[in-house]
Amino acid sequence: MNIEILSTDQLAQMDQLITHAQTILVICHKSPDGDAIGSSLGMAEYLRWRGKDATVVVPDQYPDFLAWMPNSEKIVRYDKHRDKCDMLFKIADLIICLDFNATSRVDEMEAALVGSPARRILIDHHLNPDVPADVVVSLPEASSTCELVFRIVWQLGAFPDMGKPFAVPIYCGMMTDTGGFTYNSTRPEIFFIIGELLTKRIDKDKIYRNVYHNYSYDRIRLMGYVMYEKLVYLPEYHAAYYTLTREEQRRFNFVKGDAEGLVNIPQQIKGLKLSISLREDTEKPNLIWVSLRSVDQFPCNEVASRFFNGGGHLNASGGRLTCSMPEAIETVQQAFEAFAAQLK
Repeated sequence: MNIEILSTDQLAQMDQLITHAQTILVICHKSPDGDAIGSSLGMAEYLRWRGKDATVVVPDQYPDFLAWMPNSEKIVRYDKHRDKCDMLFKIADLIICLDFNATSRVDEMEAALVGSPARRILIDHHLNPDVPADVVVSLPEASSTCELVFRIVWQLGAFPDMGKPFAVPIYCGMMTDTGGFTYNSTRPEIFFIIGELLTKRIDKDKIYRNVYHNYSYDRIRLMGYVMYEKLVYLPEYHAAYYTLTREEQRRFNFVKGDAEGLVNIPQQIKGLKLSISLREDTEKPNLIWVSLRSVDQFPCNEVASRFFNGGGHLNASGGRLTCSMPEAIETVQQAFEAFAAQLK
């Protein structure tokens, strides 16, 4: 099966940029998820194989259920080590940007990224990439950025020399960005890649358990509380939403990652087309984080763009609102009404 995605010129230019660089930064977006961390760790492993000094720098904390991955202990957090990271951005020869389409997605790292003299490579699967780079690899139909990293390393001819430290994070990122291969994962190339990753003797069942069966007791209680007390089901729209306030997060000892996957659960309701989560930021007042999930051809990315200052993929998107929770609920209701014809 042909899974090559780079043109001859792109391949040559990327290879040349990596060859001539010694100090390389691998970076991803704020609040890194499985795909951001997985693609970063996989890319860094490939670069180290090539003898490069590669450092993964992330804007802030990532969920505990991703901290088991190979070499995750080498990740440097910008919010914890700003001076060190600022220096790395200044001395880097090359920066590889993964899983984000705009410099604003790296949050407080943006000034360091924009001001760095390093050359750049962008590898991403979100719409409308707007990151200045020497090489841009953008494939919105891809399941994940991890899929793109695999295909690039494959095309560069290095996959036979890769081991578990590459294969495990790449599989994990593909798995998490498709909800365990339940959406955006029908192309045969994806399962060809899975088959190749399995040749590295990864334990895909254990990877699943490490991510989805690795929650705290408080998180399980939170899940039950949200579904029983907070879920609002609107059968006339084939939609549902729930809210999660700052006080409720404190009540259940919320830590980063505890809300992961909750927005998917209402999709188990027969006939549901759209699920929306509204979660107050734990520190900043009047900041609401929005997650959206849909099925089939309903475009939750259009809903995110039009109503929630966000975007993403057809069936999985996100955004944010700067308002109170009651105002956010009103915006959700407006979104349901605006898309009523497609929802019904």
